[in-house]
Amino acid sequence: MNTEKQLQPIDQLAIALMILLALIMGFLIWGNNACDRNCIFHPGARVSAFNWQNKTIGREDRAFVLSFNRPMNHDSVEQNLTITPPLPGKISWSGLRLAYTLKSPAPYGETYQVSLAGATDRFSDQEQAGTTIKPFQGEFRSRDRAFAYIGTQGVEQGKLILFNWTQQQSEILTPDDLTVFDFEPYPQGDRILFSAADTQLGTKGVQNLQLYRVNTGLNAKSANKPQIELILDNQQYQNNKFDLARNGQAIVVQRLNRYNPAEYGLWMIADNQPPQLITDGQIGDFLIAPDSQTVAVAQGEGIALLPLAADAEPLDFLPRFGQVLDFTADGTGAAMIDYNTDNAKLRYTRSLFYVNNQGIQQELLKTDGSIQNCQFDPTATHLYCWLTELQQGQEYIEKPYIAEIDLKTKQAKTLLSLAEYQNSKLSIAPDGLGIIFERSLSNAVIDFESNKSIWLLIPADAQANSLANAEKLPFIGFRPQWLP
Repeated sequence: MNTEKQLQPIDQLAIALMILLALIMGFLIWGNNACDRNCIFHPGARVSAFNWQNKTIGREDRAFVLSFNRPMNHDSVEQNLTITPPLPGKISWSGLRLAYTLKSPAPYGETYQVSLAGATDRFSDQEQAGTTIKPFQGEFRSRDRAFAYIGTQGVEQGKLILFNWTQQQSEILTPDDLTVFDFEPYPQGDRILFSAADTQLGTKGVQNLQLYRVNTGLNAKSANKPQIELILDNQQYQNNKFDLARNGQAIVVQRLNRYNPAEYGLWMIADNQPPQLITDGQIGDFLIAPDSQTVAVAQGEGIALLPLAADAEPLDFLPRFGQVLDFTADGTGAAMIDYNTDNAKLRYTRSLFYVNNQGIQQELLKTDGSIQNCQFDPTATHLYCWLTELQQGQEYIEKPYIAEIDLKTKQAKTLLSLAEYQNSKLSIAPDGLGIIFERSLSNAVIDFESNKSIWLLIPADAQANSLANAEKLPFIGFRPQWLP
């Protein structure tokens, strides 16, 4: 009798498949080990992820990350990594990830290529030479360079105008029945918050402002026609100054109750909820901090830092200062004014201070004129200010000028002087390109907004030994602001 068990066809097929799979796996392992020594391009050494691939970046985006699927020779990667056009920066490593931190925001309106070829990986067996990585090519772009202003002539009069510098296109964002008084762009530049009144109200419109929001079409996946959205009405309260948080999620508005003038204070609008009272009483100028959670408010003889919450209690109080002009992008420093009210000898002067969160309060300059406004550049290495100096003589005459203050050396220099007094507010490009501001067209009539032209000032490049250059742009309007 035959005691051997006969294999069934299904068993024979299974055994054959297992043998075949074992052979394939063995071949792959052998081939991979052989390629470690002989292949020009390693099948596994590559860039596995690039976090800026096909993205549009802005001033807040300061570092990109390349991820590798195996340990790399750091020197070979750093020597072979190229960015076109060039973007100065520094490299740091964390495991399989390379971070490239920009020295300053990427210039707007550009498309950038990130390339890596010729770099080698790193083996645990140090006697082996690293093999060459698979060539990598990545691409990203920066936002379009654009600014907005309030027009004053022809069809632009009283309207919010957007000029896309990169595309060389101008667009009216608001309708004929609204007159715009002020505006703030949202952090992505895709929307603008603005205050406006019915055009038929004329000069009485300032007492009947409502807050609106309009889309710009910038940095959006699809271009949309401007659409207006009402954010805050004026039925019970008169709306005055407002400020938009850096993250775009909160609005602070100075409001006066029309039926009870004693009710006057700061209100917050957040998450599309009804306005909440932050604080009332004696309130001066205010500015939301970059953390988007606190607001600096002039109260009495100092600056109170309040949380953005109902019935807020001060987190801190700076008794020396009367106004906050601007914060650095990271919120660690601020430019403030001391009106020198506590010193009889200096009572008719004011001082500009740099204040930081380490307790430093450093005077940058003192003037018997005015400190109208100041703004930090994107790298927080310089402060640009619209100032005036008092002219000697019997008449009280202030001469305006734009100054650049080096925060490292504390040295101030004049970039541009104007012949006659006029109000203006500086706006520094998010990529540091230049400063736009308004300037009177005529010496005879300097107080009417309809006589304002828009100018671009390119600060001097110390390394290139260039001089500051001011250029009149072909736009008539006021309150120009770069979009973030």
